Amino acid sequence: MKKNYKIYLLALAIMVSSISCNKGNLNNNKALIYWSSNNTEEIQFAKEIVDEWNKENPNNKIVSQPVPEGQSSEEIILAAVVGKTTPDIYSNMWQGDVESYAEAGVLVALDTLPSFKDFIYQRCDSAVVKEITSLDGHIYQIPWKINPIMLLYNRNITKGIGLSNPPASYSDFYEASRRFQKDSNGDGYIDRWFGYSEVLVTWWQRFFDFYPLYLAASGGGSLVQGNKVTFNNKYAIEVFRFLQGLYNRNYFARESFQGRQDAFLGEAIASRFTGPWEISHTEKFKPKGFDYDFSPLPVPDDHKGPIYTYGDPKNIVIFKTCINPLMALKFLEYSTSKSNDLKLLQVTNQLPRRKNIDVDPLFASYFKKNPKMGSFAKQSRYVKGTDASPVLKEVFDIISQQYEACVIFNKKTPEEAINDAANAVNLLFLK
Repeated sequence: MKKNYKIYLLALAIMVSSISCNKGNLNNNKALIYWSSNNTEEIQFAKEIVDEWNKENPNNKIVSQPVPEGQSSEEIILAAVVGKTTPDIYSNMWQGDVESYAEAGVLVALDTLPSFKDFIYQRCDSAVVKEITSLDGHIYQIPWKINPIMLLYNRNITKGIGLSNPPASYSDFYEASRRFQKDSNGDGYIDRWFGYSEVLVTWWQRFFDFYPLYLAASGGGSLVQGNKVTFNNKYAIEVFRFLQGLYNRNYFARESFQGRQDAFLGEAIASRFTGPWEISHTEKFKPKGFDYDFSPLPVPDDHKGPIYTYGDPKNIVIFKTCINPLMALKFLEYSTSKSNDLKLLQVTNQLPRRKNIDVDPLFASYFKKNPKMGSFAKQSRYVKGTDASPVLKEVFDIISQQYEACVIFNKKTPEEAINDAANAVNLLFLK
């Protein structure tokens, strides 16, 4: 770890410690500290459920606070762990971070608490339970909310180039791109593209291109299992080749659109891989007559079976600093009940990770009023989070470097890039 990063973490730890200075007094009164994200709607949701809980449980109070401000919530949590100022409960944990914290011994193994197993199987199916189970066989997280990545597309454009449906396969996507590009201004200057994905090499950018497309192609396959690479396969190669072809044909822009006017609403691009957060933004700023929708991600032409995607999950954990894990779990069972999951949807427009939510009568009126969110609810049956690995960020960083060399700049074949990424990840596991 670089020296300046250590100093940064130390400063964060001091800041978090000062923000949490009242925690000792609250703990003496047997109140538990619950950190939500600092998103305005989630702060409101947390306040409402905590107020309701405290009215019903005056002797077992919860105090809600947004996670302190910082460069990222992940760094704030890391600093809190370093400074031993973690909250009792945290509800915005990226699933990919859980394994490293579990190995560090700072999380409560929830499956050791009474009633947890009954609770988790009421909420999740066996596939999700398997996904959240750590390498040591314990469960340290409660699946809470997801933002599935789907294909956002301009319906006016797809209709205008003669498509009755959005492109479902790689070939369909190429053909739609060819028609759209051919229908450009005809001056030899490309100023619009059928699709766009951020070209930055930053590891988490692959959550919006390579990784969801890999899950779609592979039927929800893993990147790594334990200390073994599993992505050195035809699916990863096909995804790299598909995306490489889009850039080589100028169907995707190599330039970054950060800092410029919304390219989708400005019709400089016709589609992008994104999540349900685009709904509120698009509804707020779309021009008159603008028509859009969401569909599953494109898959290889010979694909059979359901189409998976990345769910971008945020989960709930209990830190070992918690003075009363049993009470914390009771609160979490309450806060993630069906009625409170509905409230989460209504207040935040974020999708709970609850099985059969798309057909549960309790949620039907919400999805009737919000049909585009209903598309994500249907997709929620086929989402994956991340594999259990303490070096997951490094895995994505390595893949992202090879993605840049192959997909963006065409310096390697897909076979070479995936093989080089797999070899580099295998070296991680030898350290």
